[in-house]
Amino acid sequence: MRLNQVVQDVPPSGIRRFFDLVSQMGDVISLGVGEPDFVTPWRIREAAIYSLEKGFTTYTSNWGLLELRQAVALYLDRRYGVEYYPQNEVLITVGVSEGLDLALRAVLNPGDEVIIPEPCYVSYRPCTLFAGGVPVTVPGRPEDGFRVRAEAIEAAITPRTRAILLNYPNNPVGSTISRDELLKIAALAERHDLVVLSDEIYSKLSYGEPHTCFASLPGAEGRTILLSGFSKSHAMTGWRVGFAAGPADAVGAMTKIHQYTMLCAPITAQMAALEALKNGEPEVEEMVAQYDERRRLIVAGLRSLGLDCFEPEGAFYAFPSIRATGLTSAEFAEALLQEERVAVVPGTAFGECGEGFVRCAYAASAESLTEAVRRIGRFVGRRTRQRAPRAVAEAVSE
Repeated sequence: MRLNQVVQDVPPSGIRRFFDLVSQMGDVISLGVGEPDFVTPWRIREAAIYSLEKGFTTYTSNWGLLELRQAVALYLDRRYGVEYYPQNEVLITVGVSEGLDLALRAVLNPGDEVIIPEPCYVSYRPCTLFAGGVPVTVPGRPEDGFRVRAEAIEAAITPRTRAILLNYPNNPVGSTISRDELLKIAALAERHDLVVLSDEIYSKLSYGEPHTCFASLPGAEGRTILLSGFSKSHAMTGWRVGFAAGPADAVGAMTKIHQYTMLCAPITAQMAALEALKNGEPEVEEMVAQYDERRRLIVAGLRSLGLDCFEPEGAFYAFPSIRATGLTSAEFAEALLQEERVAVVPGTAFGECGEGFVRCAYAASAESLTEAVRRIGRFVGRRTRQRAPRAVAEAVSE
């Protein structure tokens, strides 16, 4: 069968490949998939169960439940001081993944360029291509925590540039962007009349400075499509519910695509999300506190093995350098899984500048993380010993 060439040219997700491998093996500690190990808090599950008992099993408006959109707008106003009209500036999506797809398809014309700082989440480049756009990657610097800089973004702008795609706290590094740097990015977006797609799914998982919502910056709200949801903060990955907020014309265009494809997010998930916004904050705070402890544990453990590792400022990922082993990212990840039953994701799954790094999700128990570090230590020790004689031989031959 003749297939779409763009789809054929896009490789399968590097994350899901390791997820599939792990599912076929035993005694594996998975630090691969970015999924909280917490169960969705009971009060949220109970709200979903009650909605089913009351017979809420129908479609909702394409936009989503009005009460949920009102709660999203209230949350964004109270937390960040940005105001959205629930009726036409907030859309309930099937996770942030659908929101991103809708936003790209709504704002891009064929051949429009999207600036994507790397390393980044695996779907950004493919979704840009599927929407007819051209991804223009801007690699971050390891010594800078891979943080994106406004000057690097501006250097990549051409007459075809339409949008900038930001994600902070960042997946896979865990770095964030300072308010001062965000102000510079907002200024250049205004100067060049660009749309900013701001993926802030990890906004509540911040450990240092409070999160800055891009749309809250002076003059930014009118050119920003804000994407977020409940998967990471409320341990609701399987519920598949998120939201998009932005100017009415952009969100209206997204809704038009949404109504012809997805129709609406499942009503049960929407009822659960409403409860999460109304009463779920105590559980979020407890989970964030535990993630904070885990990030310190895994960073200290990796550094003790001689693996240089940036200390995450948000999300739940560590991104250690494995260059000291002499292995590529893919070689390291595959050998570690086979030899020590620890699953990590090669840094190259998130862009070429991720070579020499792997992503370790610390959304696992402290006990699992401690054991994972012990196994990684055994693996790194073997590889380092194997590499030493070769390094000496190469030095002598030179």
